Amino acid sequence: MENVVIAGSGPAGLTAAIYTARFKLNPLVLSGLVTGGQLIVSDKVENYPGFPEAVSGMELMDRFRKQAEKFGAHFKSGVVAQVNKQRDFFEVDTGREKIETKALIIATGAEARRLPIPSEPNFYGKGVSGCATCDGAFFRDKEVLVVGGGNTAMQDAVFLTRFASTVTIVHRRDYLRSDPVEVEKAKNNPKIKWLIPWTVEEITGGNTVSGAVLKNSETGETRRIECHGIFVAIGHDPKTEAFKELVETDENGFIQVEAGSTRTSTPGVFACGDVIDPVYKQAAVAVGHGCMAAIDVDHYIQRRK
Repeated sequence: MENVVIAGSGPAGLTAAIYTARFKLNPLVLSGLVTGGQLIVSDKVENYPGFPEAVSGMELMDRFRKQAEKFGAHFKSGVVAQVNKQRDFFEVDTGREKIETKALIIATGAEARRLPIPSEPNFYGKGVSGCATCDGAFFRDKEVLVVGGGNTAMQDAVFLTRFASTVTIVHRRDYLRSDPVEVEKAKNNPKIKWLIPWTVEEITGGNTVSGAVLKNSETGETRRIECHGIFVAIGHDPKTEAFKELVETDENGFIQVEAGSTRTSTPGVFACGDVIDPVYKQAAVAVGHGCMAAIDVDHYIQRRK
């Protein structure tokens, strides 16, 4: 019987592991296929406190893991397939084994939706990004594209004008799903251009993005444009499929927690990081959530005793 199982090994999960290990709860972290979450695809992380020189996401997450292991956290590769609630504990099924635990922390994150084109994976983290606030500063005085037509796309485009020389919004439909006030902000910004209705058909470049081939959704016309960055703003999908029968989620699948805590609708189950956050999606925010989840779990276990 484990005291606590932590599902996920990104910034939230590893922070929860550090804190619960220091609380002498001997946490078990189910790290997924690779430890570190989405942050490991980032070549440079410049906005994480304590690192005035850029650090790779891989190195940063490796430091998190080593710190958790130092205090006694243990790790297993694998993902949660299903969780069954028993009378006073939980049975976590990974498909390979069933693990019994007194408490569960869900830190499985949310995945940015990707462009469904063959060339996109070759450039993810090398000019293609799902987070403007994370990576925008790397594109000072460069031309970038923002793909999408919702509020996030408009907000990302306006934000990127702080750095980029020009920002071109590419959207596949001839209308925008964004709120009118967000569209107006984008239209009033002289750095923002528009390509509607167009889709990205191919991304070109060597080691990094140098351009894209676009296709007009109505006429079929294609054109190649130069750009150094492509920001995909078509939404995020929280990784909550295995937990939807266990805890309450919102209409988009994000786990709902009590205000000011990480407690879910099921006592003994806690959630932290991007899996509860449809807004910020930042490592620093996820770290704070992970700390909260660990403290909430410790209080829960002490009350059980």
